Amino acid sequence: MLAAQMTGVRKVKVRDIPVPEIGDDELLVQVKSVGICGTDLRMIGNGFPGIDEEHPRVLGHEISGVIAQVGRRVAAYKEGQRVAIAPNMGCGVCRHCGRGDQHLCASYSALGVQIDGGFAEYVRVPAAAVRSGNVFALPDHVSFDAAAINEPLSCVYNGLKQCPVAVGDDVLIIGAGPIGIMYAMMAKRSGAARVFVANRSKGRLELAKSIDGSFVAVEASRLRETILDLTDGEGVDVAVTANPSPEAQQLAVELTAMNGKINFFGGLPKDKQIVPINTNTVHYKQILLTGSTKANNEHFRSTLKMISSGLLDVSRLVTARYPLSRFEEALENASNGSGMKTVIAFD
Repeated sequence: MLAAQMTGVRKVKVRDIPVPEIGDDELLVQVKSVGICGTDLRMIGNGFPGIDEEHPRVLGHEISGVIAQVGRRVAAYKEGQRVAIAPNMGCGVCRHCGRGDQHLCASYSALGVQIDGGFAEYVRVPAAAVRSGNVFALPDHVSFDAAAINEPLSCVYNGLKQCPVAVGDDVLIIGAGPIGIMYAMMAKRSGAARVFVANRSKGRLELAKSIDGSFVAVEASRLRETILDLTDGEGVDVAVTANPSPEAQQLAVELTAMNGKINFFGGLPKDKQIVPINTNTVHYKQILLTGSTKANNEHFRSTLKMISSGLLDVSRLVTARYPLSRFEEALENASNGSGMKTVIAFD
């Protein structure tokens, strides 16, 4: 089978490798669509522990496909079944796993991160994922592309659960990439009165407006004055940083209103993770400041229902599709910010 293997920093090659063999408690899935995520780009750009020429890794954790083979002891699935796969697995016995938060497990692992993922024609789904219910049946009317990008959508939903939007809220999303736009869409569905979307790229802001004309596009260079002007100096009820920017985190604190809420969704590079923040602003404004990371299976299940029911139309977020043979070109497209979501499609 063809697979894109990472072998080091900025080293990815499309190779012909053996189809994975599965055990009695595992599944083999023929990949149909897999999204390229910021995590993939960071891993390729910075390297990742355990990945080198002798230990290549197939990345890709936003996966949908069709079950090609079922292990002898697997009863809940069948060959030919359309599925979406939640990538995160835990140890199964710690208190976080006991609450269903396997994504917070100290022994967490994920398809496409610690083990081979979906940038390949086939992916092996380990017994731990099968046992924990990470494989979800996909209705016929939901496209494989939509199912693939359900994974980042579930992460956004986790953020929304951690930092809820109330009816009538003014919400600021700093960052108009795929995550930021998903967040804006969910905020709107949660009852936000206004959703402000800020970004440095005018092209990204135009894309955001084309997806939902009600979004209020704000140029990053004028973020402070624009928000204070449009909120009569009070600031927003909810602010979300959907980018890896220390400055965005500082601005979020400054531009959040009394009794407001902030979610630091986007992680920061290691050399920028210490950020000076005026904690007196948090104190005297009674701001609730939180973060969110990844998603659990219940988040994944919930957002898949949102897509299936038509509550959220994520199809417009896919702006580029590439075959695996053009993987380097797909990476370049995903990196340059010219569109929204780039997927590797196995049509």
